[in-house]
Amino acid sequence: MRIFVARLAGTAVFDPVGDQIGRVRDVVVALRPNDPPRVHGLVVEVQPRRRVFLPITRVTSIEADAVIFTGSINLRRFEKHATETLALGELLDLTVELDGQRVTVLDLAMEQGRTAEWLVTKVAVLRGGTGRGLRRRRGETVVVDWAEVTGFGVVQRDQGAASLLAAFEETRPADLANVLRHLPGKRQAEVASALEDERLADVLEELPERDQIGILGRLDAERAADVLAAMDPDDAADLLQDLPTAEAEALLARMEPREAAPVRRLLTYAENTAGGMMTSRPVVLPPHATVAEALAEIRRKDVTPAVAAQVYVARPPVDTPTGRYLGVAHFQRLLREPPSSLVGGAIDATVDPIRPDLPLPEVTSFLATYNLVAAPVVDELGRLVGAVTVDDVLDHLLPSDWRERDERPAGPEVPDPDSPGYDPSGAGPTSDGGPDGGEG
Repeated sequence: MRIFVARLAGTAVFDPVGDQIGRVRDVVVALRPNDPPRVHGLVVEVQPRRRVFLPITRVTSIEADAVIFTGSINLRRFEKHATETLALGELLDLTVELDGQRVTVLDLAMEQGRTAEWLVTKVAVLRGGTGRGLRRRRGETVVVDWAEVTGFGVVQRDQGAASLLAAFEETRPADLANVLRHLPGKRQAEVASALEDERLADVLEELPERDQIGILGRLDAERAADVLAAMDPDDAADLLQDLPTAEAEALLARMEPREAAPVRRLLTYAENTAGGMMTSRPVVLPPHATVAEALAEIRRKDVTPAVAAQVYVARPPVDTPTGRYLGVAHFQRLLREPPSSLVGGAIDATVDPIRPDLPLPEVTSFLATYNLVAAPVVDELGRLVGAVTVDDVLDHLLPSDWRERDERPAGPEVPDPDSPGYDPSGAGPTSDGGPDGGEG
């Protein structure tokens, strides 16, 4: 059976009793000078966003939508050994040679041999085109034996990332961020360079501050300013707060004034206050807008569920800071109203706004007391300046390094006494390579 590794990205992984324990994020292989690479196992992401190693010897079935394993899986965090390579993260998009011609690696195929050992036996390459960027120049795709291709051991300055991103095209920004976080710095820069501004902005919002700063620092100043402009203003403000003042100001100066203005405004508020947490882009409509218009606004793909939970009603102008704030219309109430009716008639008068200087503990209590997922923030002039959502509050309540915290006790997640691989000591899967299977 031949399996193309790029198609494994995101595939659900199931334990022996049929429970899903995670998803495939990469394939661990060992390159060898004169033989096809040996497959050591899979990198599986389990909750909460923790990457662990699943030895290929424990995989019993690989289907289009499922990987099934037997025995137990060790929950120790995956760490790649120096002799190992990540097939998706490091080999896709390499420029190699086939018959003396430079070609781009699109995918790799692995097969199980007679000895039950899994090997990378085939390479899918793009010949006569290019894999640079997200849109490849048209060429011929061919699948050849591993032995026909040379150049996999050569370090390349500009590898590109088209095939890697294609493998994770349907991945949520938070999951792609976790993939990016575990790539080498050089590979991070190549992936960031290939991503479109909006997609990179979404991914940056899900990364720890250290990685945000590192990736942003590898971009040229113009591109960095464009990516900041594509981010939600509150996330852009949080990122700029972690940069040296001169560097942050230089990036703000490169942004369009209308895009920089809300970010500058957010930077004037203390970090752990309603003003410091809020988004300056809630859904705002005038009172004479119709319910149909309101529903169309909250259906937009770029509006998060927390922001879409309610529409804020204010006198024109409706860009923050708005005219006089009038109230909030919950989406459930809007669904019960005739489409032609006005949003001004669907306002919930029981929800009071909060002030920008309200501290985090009081904001949290306010949302919990009234069972809200978002709250309007109004300044001393009665203008709506933004909205605090429950995800904003969670970001500030959690430890600053929560995106990096994936430590859990080592041990089998799924012990199976009837399995040949069952380990009563609880130490997890082992093989002749080491305590974690020798490969993770």
